Amino acid sequence: MINLNRFDLVSLRLFVGVVDGGSLTAGADRFGISLAAASKRIGELEQHCGVTLLKRSQRGVTATPDGQTLHRHAIEVIARLERLAQAVDDLQFGASGHLRLWANPSAVGGFLPGVLARYAKLHPRVRIDLEDALSEDGVRAVQQGVAELAVIGDNVPCEGLETFVCNIDQLVLLVPNQHRFASMESVPVRLAVEEDMIALARSASLTRKVIAAAEAASRSVRIRVQVRSFDAMCRMVSSGLGLAVLPRAAAALYADALGLVVVRLDGMEVERRLLLAMLERSALSTAAAALVEMIESENLPTPPLS
Repeated sequence: MINLNRFDLVSLRLFVGVVDGGSLTAGADRFGISLAAASKRIGELEQHCGVTLLKRSQRGVTATPDGQTLHRHAIEVIARLERLAQAVDDLQFGASGHLRLWANPSAVGGFLPGVLARYAKLHPRVRIDLEDALSEDGVRAVQQGVAELAVIGDNVPCEGLETFVCNIDQLVLLVPNQHRFASMESVPVRLAVEEDMIALARSASLTRKVIAAAEAASRSVRIRVQVRSFDAMCRMVSSGLGLAVLPRAAAALYADALGLVVVRLDGMEVERRLLLAMLERSALSTAAAALVEMIESENLPTPPLS
């Protein structure tokens, strides 16, 4: 039996950083230590475990099968210790819980602020830690224990996570009020994507959905500008740099203020489903479980097609 007292939290965190970064140098830089010190700590960790944890090459390092096992468990240990530290902080500041939630731009720019406002009124002593991130990053945050919950697009791989639909919205086309599409009741997606488009990163679930719809119509998306938020998307549209596809709830926030027009899209699946993802519902903290129960109890309706 391995002596648990010989496991060093710093070395475990360093090991995770090395594997995630793909090199000893990346891990050393992340923790502000020398390359020699990082190499020594990893060597001592391998000696203690009695197995080779890293496969070294000129291109960097990768985890061996044994290293992958340790990496997975190390992430869990570190996440639990971080939650312990947060719980102690909460006690010191009089908080009764800590909600750690990551959410994609569709959620942050749409239904989520209202949900969190209602949650905060019901649970005023819970500290809310919200991270605005792409769906893929939210999935990784939950898998690694950085967050308990994540709101993600329904077209994002999320193996090993429990999910349920937490919101349904429609995708619409946002255009300047002088654009030729502004007077149209609806625009076929094949015509919309022939225009210059403003979009989130190509890896974003929303952007991938639009690209897939264009490909189904034998078209390619002409992305002129990539931005990080719906606010930036709408401002770029207002400046005449292109058009944007985004959820109706987010578009409605900016259309009147920026002189933009919301137009229905035809020729693609416009229903946009967002999922609330978690590792295991039975293992959620009281604060996270309360949000899950609140969202389920509200039973948010499907918006009518218009």
